[in-house]
Amino acid sequence: MALAGRIRSGISLFKTIAVSDSVSSARSFPSGRPLIPALRDYATASAQKTGNVKVPVALVGESGNFASWLYIAAVKMNSLEKIESDLSELVEAMKTSPIFSQFTKDPSVPRETRLAAIVDVCDKAKFAEPTKNFLSLLAENGKLKNLDVIVKKFMQLTTAHRGDVKVLVTTVMPLPPAEEKELKDTLQEIIGEGKKVTVEQKIDPSIYGGLIVEFQQKVLDMSIRTRAQQMERLLREPVDLSNL
Repeated sequence: MALAGRIRSGISLFKTIAVSDSVSSARSFPSGRPLIPALRDYATASAQKTGNVKVPVALVGESGNFASWLYIAAVKMNSLEKIESDLSELVEAMKTSPIFSQFTKDPSVPRETRLAAIVDVCDKAKFAEPTKNFLSLLAENGKLKNLDVIVKKFMQLTTAHRGDVKVLVTTVMPLPPAEEKELKDTLQEIIGEGKKVTVEQKIDPSIYGGLIVEFQQKVLDMSIRTRAQQMERLLREPVDLSNL
C-alpha cells in the first residue's frame, strides 16, 4: 500500500533519533498537556454555535471516550468521512509495517520523537488537519499504543451514524457465497429497510459447527458447541421419578 511506503519514509526520523535516545532521556521530557481535558477541548473547540452532537452508540472505557470525542469533533467539523478514511489507511499501514506498529507501542520512545514522527507521517499521507491534531494529541500523551482499539471504536460510531448494521458471523469454515447472501437477506428482513447490512465472517473451529450471529448487541448462538453444552446440562440434571 502507498501509505506503508510513506510511513517507512516518515519513520526514518524515529530510527535516527531513537537509536541514541535512552529510556532515561525519554523520562526527562516534560509531560504533555493532560489528555482528557485536551480531548474535551478538541471536541468542543469548533463550531460552538452548532447544536450538541450525540454519539449514536454509548461506548465505555478510555478508548471509547477518545473515540466518542473524536466523533463529536468530526461531526462538528463536517469531516467524518475524511477522518474515517485517514484512520482506516493508517491502521492498514500499521498491519503492513511492523516497524511503525512497534514504534506506536514502544513506551521508551521520547515524547518529542513520537510527536515529530507522527506529524511527518500525517503530512506525507496528506491527512486532514483534524486527523493530524488528534494523532498528535495521542502521540504527545503516550496513547498511540491504543490507536487500533480507538479506531475500531470510532468505526463503530461512524457505522452507526450511517445507519449501517455490522453483523459478525462465526463459523468453523467460510460460508459459501450463496449461503452468505441468504443469511444477509434474512438479516436485512429482520433489521428492516433503510439500513445497510454488512456481514463479517469469523472462523472459529472450537464451535464445532453451526454458527453464531452477533449484531446490535444481540447474540444468536446456534453453534454445536452450545447445543452440546445445553445437552450435557440437561443430562446432568436429576430425574424426578415421582412424576413417572
